Amino acid sequence: MHAQELLLHQDLGQPWPAPLSRDPGFSLDQAYPLALEVRALRAQRGEQPRGFKIGFTNRTIWPRYNVYAPIWGTVWDSTLSFVEGQGKVSLAHTCQPRLEPEIVFGLKASPASDATLEDLFDALDWIAPGFEVVQCHLPDWTFEAADTVADSGLHARLLVGARHPVSALANEAAHLDQWLAQGQVTLKQDGRLVDQGQGVNVLDSPLQALHHFIGELRRCPGAPDLVAGDLVTTGTWTDAWPIQAGEQWTAEWSMPGFSLGLNTTA
Repeated sequence: MHAQELLLHQDLGQPWPAPLSRDPGFSLDQAYPLALEVRALRAQRGEQPRGFKIGFTNRTIWPRYNVYAPIWGTVWDSTLSFVEGQGKVSLAHTCQPRLEPEIVFGLKASPASDATLEDLFDALDWIAPGFEVVQCHLPDWTFEAADTVADSGLHARLLVGARHPVSALANEAAHLDQWLAQGQVTLKQDGRLVDQGQGVNVLDSPLQALHHFIGELRRCPGAPDLVAGDLVTTGTWTDAWPIQAGEQWTAEWSMPGFSLGLNTTA
């Protein structure tokens, strides 16, 4: 499939006819340029990129999905919502949607070249709880890593909760890194416990995941750099859980002030 076909499947929520990885020559080196072509098509029709999502940062679920390294995709103004505490997300035209509780960073500056964790800390503006709705256009979520990249990083929606200034949470990178790594989250559907996770699952901490992502982004030919105002959602703390319209989901983090609720609609 070419980029226009991939975008059409995204728009309609229709499954792909076959995995792109069925072609033994299709790899990540081909998938990222194809995803960037889809990004260009979306921008041409007026959608505005607002940042990025990182996928498969949670090492505990790598064997389940047969993907053993992080991938990334674009977050759009058309897929992004900000709320305070409780929000709604439409699942219209999504394909096999699942829900992930994540930590989201907002940037006030482009991180320095070869940024250290301290350099990255200096470039951060805010941190927030988030729910990413991910989707897959292949049956039963069965794919190779290259398929997920071509499938826009599996991104469908992002709901971002209350934003906390980084300066109010930590005064240095090491403190923030440890604080996030030690955090825990409880995920519930309609009041029923579904899953629990912890920040250390996410490449040792969400800050480490962001640091890893910056290097990968800058090594990808043709990829845009991070700039002031971008956000990055850093990957799920639990497994990704199937969702459908009419459900209420909540995530409660152990960090004070970090909680988020979501109602799904058709």
